Parts: sequence; structure tokens; C-alpha cells
Amino acid sequence: MKKQWTGWGPTADQPEQHYLVEPRHLAGGGDFRYIAEYLRASGWKDLSRSGGAIVFDNPDRTVRIGFDPNGMPGGWTVSGQAVGNEAAWHATLTTAVPVEVVAGFTDTLTKPRSAHAPNPWASLEEHGWETERGQHFTAVSPDRNAWLQFHQNEPGQAHWWAGARTEHGRTWDAVFTPTTPMHLVQGFSAALADPTPVMRPLGHVPATKWLRTTSVSVRPSQLGAWQQARITAARATTWARNSWAARSRKTGPATTGPYAGASSTHQRR
Repeated sequence: MKKQWTGWGPTADQPEQHYLVEPRHLAGGGDFRYIAEYLRASGWKDLSRSGGAIVFDNPDRTVRIGFDPNGMPGGWTVSGQAVGNEAAWHATLTTAVPVEVVAGFTDTLTKPRSAHAPNPWASLEEHGWETERGQHFTAVSPDRNAWLQFHQNEPGQAHWWAGARTEHGRTWDAVFTPTTPMHLVQGFSAALADPTPVMRPLGHVPATKWLRTTSVSVRPSQLGAWQQARITAARATTWARNSWAARSRKTGPATTGPYAGASSTHQRR
């Protein structure tokens, strides 16, 4: 494994060469701190040990996220316990899945669910991915080098499968059990479809002719500021969620909100 880049740490603020890389599905794994620092700022429990795998539990201990770059095959594992009517679920993402795409999945775990029904295919189709309906429902990227598929072996046996390839072969895989909450798959697919380039430092751009790169000079302080903005957003979301929960516990659902004094026969959803 390549040495992790240290763009967020140096004290000397001299410009360093980086690259804006697209398409992002071929950009390589990136720095795991992009995800780890966000989880920490979102109130997740850091159970990692120095020199070992990274492990985070969510506040209610129902979801665990791990990253082990040295395992076989290595990469990210995310597991959710059975809660209420939702079955247990599991996801694995290999080391070369870009952290920006992994974050589409893991960031979603830290946020309230939308009231709208999730649709994992919508963002892909919006950004020009072709969908193919057959035994398996598949979306393929415009360059034909990445895909998301709901793979059905036979009735009762299915899984979500995403991957990417270069001229050298398969570069990464992500597999989700069919019980994985749909809004998490949607978060993943939206990040996968996002055409915005991602940044990689010199020496960390994959060797493939299928990438488009733009060289840029970036100061460590700029990298730090961008990461801090992401951390601040996570903290703000967590604070808002915790404040709302605290108010609900004190006042009860019938006395909160701008229309607290109004009577209603409708149930809250």
C-alpha cells in the first residue's frame, strides 16, 4: 500500500503539486482520514488502535465501520444490526474505492433519513449513466468503466454490486447485502455519479490512460481549511440533531414546532 499522504499535517505552508482527477471512479482510494475525521466529528465512537485497523461505532452501537488496509482483500467493512423491522445488513468496499464515494455511504449513516422514498438509480441516470434491465438491473457509467448492479442469482438470492476497471483490469469492488437500507445505497450511488473531480497529491494518481488530470498547486493550509469545513459541517449537523432530540424529550412531540398550540387528529410521520 502506498504511504498515506500527509496534506493536512505539515506546518510549512509551501505550495505542493496536486491533481484534479476525473472520472472519480478511477481516482484511487485517497486518504482514509476524509471519512474517519467526519465520523469522529459526527459523534461516532473511535475504537481504533494505534497501528491497527480503524474502527468506529455509531452512538447507539448498532452500526460499525472498519477500515483495514492490510487485510485480505482489505478495505472498508460496514455492518448494521437488526433494528425494529429492519434486518441486519453488511457492506464491503475494497481499498481502491475512492474515499469520496465511500463517504457517500458512510456520511449518510450520520444524517436523518429523508421523508422521500430513496432511488439509487436517479443520480446515475441524471449524470448520463445507462441503465440496462435484464436478469440484473445495471447502470453503467458514460465511459463504460464503472457500474452499479442489483445482481439476482435466483429468487431470494441477490446483492448490490458496484465496481470499476481500467485497461489493467478490475480496480475495485463494493458489495452490499440486499437488506442494506436503500437510502445508504442511494448515498453511495449519488457520490459515484458525481462528475466533480477529486483531488490527489503527486505520486498518488493511478497509472491509467483513462484518467483526465489537471495539475494544481495547493498549500497545506488550503487542504486543512477544506477538511475543516467538512468537519465543521458534521459537527453542526450533529449538534442540530442532538438539540432537537433533547427538546423532544423535554417537551414531547405534541408541543414542539411552530404550530404547537394547534390541535390535530393527524399522526406525526
